Amino acid sequence: MKLNTNSNSYIIIYSAILVVIVAFLLAFVYQALKPMQDANVALDVKKQILYSLNIRDLDGAEAEAKYAEVVKSETEVDGQKAYACLVEGEEIMVFSLKGMGLWGGISGYIALHGEDDPTVYGAYFNHESETAGLGAEIKDSQAWQEKFIGKKVFADGDVALSVVKKVDDPETQVDCVTGATLTSNGVNDMIKQGLKIAAQRFLKKSQADCCESEKADSCCTGDKSKDCCSEPELKVREE
Repeated sequence: MKLNTNSNSYIIIYSAILVVIVAFLLAFVYQALKPMQDANVALDVKKQILYSLNIRDLDGAEAEAKYAEVVKSETEVDGQKAYACLVEGEEIMVFSLKGMGLWGGISGYIALHGEDDPTVYGAYFNHESETAGLGAEIKDSQAWQEKFIGKKVFADGDVALSVVKKVDDPETQVDCVTGATLTSNGVNDMIKQGLKIAAQRFLKKSQADCCESEKADSCCTGDKSKDCCSEPELKVREE
């Protein structure tokens, strides 16, 4: 019996078989490449953390080795990751950041050093789909990222670091990206929100030390702003 290749049933069956074969091949290729893709994503995250520590131009095994050398521990609080690092003998904390830009998600890492009055050690920002030459400069412009270095982070118990259109306080403010006000606003909001947890960690550290050393409510005497003897709000999960 000769098949009627012009019939509707033949075309439907042929198309269905072809779709199944293609879907199977795509699924097979995806599964075969997934370990490599996951490894590349993990390496990219490590490189971004190193960028925030001003360690750049490392690829592959070099980046893996440097990351293992400088990153000593990883914690997570309310979905935000923090990395305790040691660079040339100095303790540095790197905090992950996530927010929204003009066209999609933005993210980054910001490194802080100095326990009493922390400043920015380095910063790196990334994006999903910002405009090339404008909003994309938060990722592409190393010079803009370096403007954060040395900026004071906290003031009066709150996050003071900000991205603004006109700098009034050079100690805490960074110029926005030219022509990308909305993306810059997204970076500013991301920093303000993301560093709230960092504020708890840095600003409450002395209070926690006080409670540990004094073991009494007397550590709060004279400074009612310190809730050092109350139950700590920050819960840190060691990875």
